[in-house]
Amino acid sequence: QVQLVESGAGSVQAGGSLRLSCAASGRTFNNDDMGWFRQAPGKEREFVAGRRWSGYAYYADSVKGRFTVSRDNAKNTVTLQMKSLKPEDTAVYYCATGGRGSSWSPGGMDYWGKGTLVTVSS
Repeated sequence: QVQLVESGAGSVQAGGSLRLSCAASGRTFNNDDMGWFRQAPGKEREFVAGRRWSGYAYYADSVKGRFTVSRDNAKNTVTLQMKSLKPEDTAVYYCATGGRGSSWSPGGMDYWGKGTLVTVSS
């Protein structure tokens, strides 16, 4: 059974940093794309950052230069390092995996974690 478990939830002030981690289990994900999405209250779930199975990274424009996504295939983990956090980054952050060439849209991902809450205060 595939499971994705996020960790690293927290509350920080604007300008602070947080690191989210996601541990995947149930099978190997070396040939899958892995990434992060977020959903703020009253808003739709949106793509944040992801790493293709090939290692190529993608970022939403709103987080470019502030967030870094990395993955460790040996450990089946994907990590999101967040810096210079803003109040508008407040959301529940979800880890997700999809097949090669995922569209990085919520509907294009296969497996999801339950989410972890990030709160950024001004």
